[in-house]
Amino acid sequence: MVELLHSQDPVLLSAVKAALAEAEIPVIEFDGPIADMYMFLFPRRLMVLEEDLGAARMIVHSLAPECLVNT
Repeated sequence: MVELLHSQDPVLLSAVKAALAEAEIPVIEFDGPIADMYMFLFPRRLMVLEEDLGAARMIVHSLAPECLVNT
């Protein structure tokens, strides 16, 4: 799995997860418990399979291009 994006914005994370689900791209959210415990210190990360990264990056770019992880 590779990191697609990281954010502290729950609305953005929800929108991206919904868009990825619509495109049938599996996504896993990392760091939820630590982000909940230490609010605004740790972002949540969305991870996708490496073979889905290109399609997932296009989806995120259409929603929030500033949030993409540089690779």
